[in-house]
Amino acid sequence: MKMRLKFVTTLLGIFIGMGSITQSHAQANLTEIKVSYQPALYWALPFYVATERGWWAELGLKPTFSTFPAGVPQIAASASKSWDVGGTGSVPAVLGYVRFGIKTIGLSNDESAGNALMATPKGADAFAKNPQSLKGQTIVLTVNSTGDYAVQSCLKKFGLAKSDVVIKNMGQAEIISAMSSGNADFGGLWAPNIYTLEEKAGGKLICSGKDAGAFIPSTLIVRADYAKENPQNVAKFLAIYIRAWNWMNANKPQAIAMMKKFYEQGGVNISEASMRKEFDTRPTYDLAAQLRIMDRSKGPSQVDGWLTSIATFIQSTGAINSVPPANEYITDEFMKMVNSDKRLREFAANTK
Repeated sequence: MKMRLKFVTTLLGIFIGMGSITQSHAQANLTEIKVSYQPALYWALPFYVATERGWWAELGLKPTFSTFPAGVPQIAASASKSWDVGGTGSVPAVLGYVRFGIKTIGLSNDESAGNALMATPKGADAFAKNPQSLKGQTIVLTVNSTGDYAVQSCLKKFGLAKSDVVIKNMGQAEIISAMSSGNADFGGLWAPNIYTLEEKAGGKLICSGKDAGAFIPSTLIVRADYAKENPQNVAKFLAIYIRAWNWMNANKPQAIAMMKKFYEQGGVNISEASMRKEFDTRPTYDLAAQLRIMDRSKGPSQVDGWLTSIATFIQSTGAINSVPPANEYITDEFMKMVNSDKRLREFAANTK
């Protein structure tokens, strides 16, 4: 009996060992893909969700992540090939092409309502009485960002020019600190920093990009050399990202619980009501929608138009000399690859 028990135990140990070897072999066969993003942002949540649910490995990828406080340092890091693919705002996406040849391969979300001109209670009261009281005021914002674009669009709506105010460049955390301590009354912020200021310091949203009629998308990007050498990996990256949105939109309670953890990891603590507002005010795109907004069969695509408007803004700031042709840096090649591959197409559409 003891001999039989010993034999069974030994056999079980062999099977367990074989399973560990098989698992290790499977992990070793995964292809690394370097993903860049900005932490605690709505459009970056799919990267976290996909990781938690094991979807990268399902398509043979192993992500390594690098994070940045804003888009400009993120795109600058592409020069050292520290990342392959990622997500970023539309302003850094255009700058990324002009400076480093970065390609835009899709949109992550519509964040027109999530970039805004914010005010302290004192500033908001003065603005409510007379919008022209903004003239001569200092506005703290992150230059060459979607927040900057929203603020300039809002100024235009109020009949003011950039030269009518004093712009001071700050990172988002610095802006929240300056406005919370009363050292600045107006600032350009993007979500979820908007909600942090509202909840922690009584900040007031006085004009969003959407209010000003400015469409502000956020983008999915890839280094041009990586795309050329690894097109299939880029298509897999898109399929994983789109699946994450489809799953989150179909499973919001679980998605919001994951958002809470993801935001906290990035140092952001906001209420569940604000997290729900992210979902309610930030439209996202499934595969069919991505293909539709990038379609050029009848002329320039919607994405072409949106990013050309962004590029025109960037040119007005002096950050670029000319507006680049949209078809030089915006491509639907990889979205079409997802659509033409049955496995990837079905993977992207999966809500489970």
